[in-house]
Amino acid sequence: MIKAILIFNNHGKPRLLKFYHQYTEDQQQAILREVFQIVSKREDNVCNFLESVSLITGSDDKLIYRHYATLYFVFCVDSSESELGILDLIQVFVETLDKCFENVCELDLIFHVDKVHYILQEIVMGGMVLETNMNEILLRVNEQEKIEKQEAGLQAVPGKAISAVKNMEMPRLPSGLAIPALGSFK
Repeated sequence: MIKAILIFNNHGKPRLLKFYHQYTEDQQQAILREVFQIVSKREDNVCNFLESVSLITGSDDKLIYRHYATLYFVFCVDSSESELGILDLIQVFVETLDKCFENVCELDLIFHVDKVHYILQEIVMGGMVLETNMNEILLRVNEQEKIEKQEAGLQAVPGKAISAVKNMEMPRLPSGLAIPALGSFK
């Protein structure tokens, strides 16, 4: 089971943190610091998995990570997960981000955090892998974007109607014409 997904830059600044176990905010920050200390000191030519990593919980976990440009993509998993499977999952996640943002960079993760979380939820939910087919993930992301555009269009309809009414040429009543009050007809 996947316990956490951490994306941080070369300086340890978090860009996405997703925990699938309940940790306090202090524990999450401690995990981030510990993982950054471990992963950032490793050379690029060494293995991308670390076994028997004792995070806050004290249980034996594995860290599986990839370093792309200025970002580290780290998955904290228990012993039941396949290292190669998780490496492939990281690759699918990064390639999907790359397709969605056309050459993804750190700023895309900062300014489009909702979309990044949506993409991640299409891949992993509750610590379990849902989808690994990039085409299926992209299809769902495109469907979500269409729905969001439709909803944005519907929200704009009242404003457009008001501005259309304001811009209508309404006939003016002739001046001096007296209109009786509604209660005066008997």
